Amino acid sequence: MGLLRIMMPPKLQLLAVVAFAVAMLFLENQIQKLEESRSKLERAIARHEVREIEQRHTMDGPRQDAALDEEEDMVIIYNRVPKTASTSFTNIAYDLCAKNKYHVLHINTTKNNPVMSLQDQVRFVKNITSWKEMKPGFYHGHVSYLDFAKFGVKKKPIYINVIRDPIERLVSYYYFLRFGDDYRPGLRRRKQGDKKTFDECVAEGGSDCAPEKLWLQIPFFCGHSSECWNVGSRWAMDQAKYNLINEYFLVGVTEELEDFIMLLEAALPRFFRGATELYRTVGKKSHLRKTTEKKLPTKQTIAKLQQSDIWKMENEFYEFALEQFQFIRAHAVREKDGDLYILAQNFFYEKIYPKSN
Repeated sequence: MGLLRIMMPPKLQLLAVVAFAVAMLFLENQIQKLEESRSKLERAIARHEVREIEQRHTMDGPRQDAALDEEEDMVIIYNRVPKTASTSFTNIAYDLCAKNKYHVLHINTTKNNPVMSLQDQVRFVKNITSWKEMKPGFYHGHVSYLDFAKFGVKKKPIYINVIRDPIERLVSYYYFLRFGDDYRPGLRRRKQGDKKTFDECVAEGGSDCAPEKLWLQIPFFCGHSSECWNVGSRWAMDQAKYNLINEYFLVGVTEELEDFIMLLEAALPRFFRGATELYRTVGKKSHLRKTTEKKLPTKQTIAKLQQSDIWKMENEFYEFALEQFQFIRAHAVREKDGDLYILAQNFFYEKIYPKSN
């Protein structure tokens, strides 16, 4: 007796395919609704936390503006470039905020859009400068540089940042969108299910690995002008360099993150006291966020990307930032037995006149 082959009529096959497609669309719609609900819940929780802090400050009594110490009035903005160890560094700030008595706030922009609308820029500047219940404050988020001076504020916040080798950053971001990382392994990523390697993407001329995707660190430092986001703009790179030198307190590199943290602790102990030791003992293991399934690109892939004018500009900016960071470090630390040590104060005052009687 032969095997019975049950054949589904073509019409039923078509109906089954349609039904499956409808079911998938329904599931995707439900997932989207759940994500929207989660976003609303997160916003509601955040608003509640803010109200609690403000009420606590009110109960403690009014704060006298004139009595505010300079350090107590300090605000730091870390406008994080994606995939530059920003989460690892931010977690150090969260771990220290209770002990060092400052507030940490995440700037959560819709769809991680780094460019704010004009009205949101005004709101943000107003919050940063007048939200005294949140001072001293450490703000972080994927937002491009914003020039506070053009809004007429008297005291600008302190900007810091970290950048990374542009190709390494893009490779990390490429795999992050597909496989996520070990920080939130269960979270569904935008490109989940795409198994194509970075090498294959470059070989096929894919959009997710195109040289245009390298254009990110320059516009983050350039700011909110339209020309900043014009891919390959020489003006944007020059402006980014200008801002890095003149508007940023310190810019580190991912590859030398510990040294960046050490310099911040030495210069801004109000926020970063204890950061170096925390990073050395705990941070290197628990804070370092690793992208899952990441495969290093071949020399051929790297060479192909390096032919692009966009890579040449982003790499020039990266090398410029690295040189500046190493210059600052060379004048702030000394090496002994393979370890770096912060220099003690190396100036003093003398010949002070008029002499007191």
